[in-house]
Amino acid sequence: MYRKILVPLDGSKVAEGVLPHAKSLAYSEGAELILLTVGANPALDYAFSDPGLAQQAIQEQEDRSSKYITEIEAQLKSAGFKTSTQMRVGAVADVILGVAEELQVDVIAMSTHGRTGPARWLLGSIAERVVRNSNIPVLLIRAKG
Repeated sequence: MYRKILVPLDGSKVAEGVLPHAKSLAYSEGAELILLTVGANPALDYAFSDPGLAQQAIQEQEDRSSKYITEIEAQLKSAGFKTSTQMRVGAVADVILGVAEELQVDVIAMSTHGRTGPARWLLGSIAERVVRNSNIPVLLIRAKG
């Protein structure tokens, strides 16, 4: 039933909380885990100041993201999982939904920070935006703590 599982990761332990669940689902279904990391566009912070700083910020972010996602991919592959990675830049919820559609994934598995009240209202919820706009199933795991 599930052949491709999209797992958005942001480098945090909260986001990685979904991995045991995604691995279990992938194992039971023989599915591929597609790891996605989405970076904001740091060039926007420097757009009106120094183009050199903007390019440096972009490169540093890409290097960090690449190292992080490659490490997670290696761990999963060494455990026998079929895994691939995607690195994108943009509005996180939109990118997650776009990649899910582009790669024709069967389910999106992600963690939620579990914010409520004013924190959720002020910060918004990527998970909520994904759930509201997704045409495919979304597995949400609430962060511990």
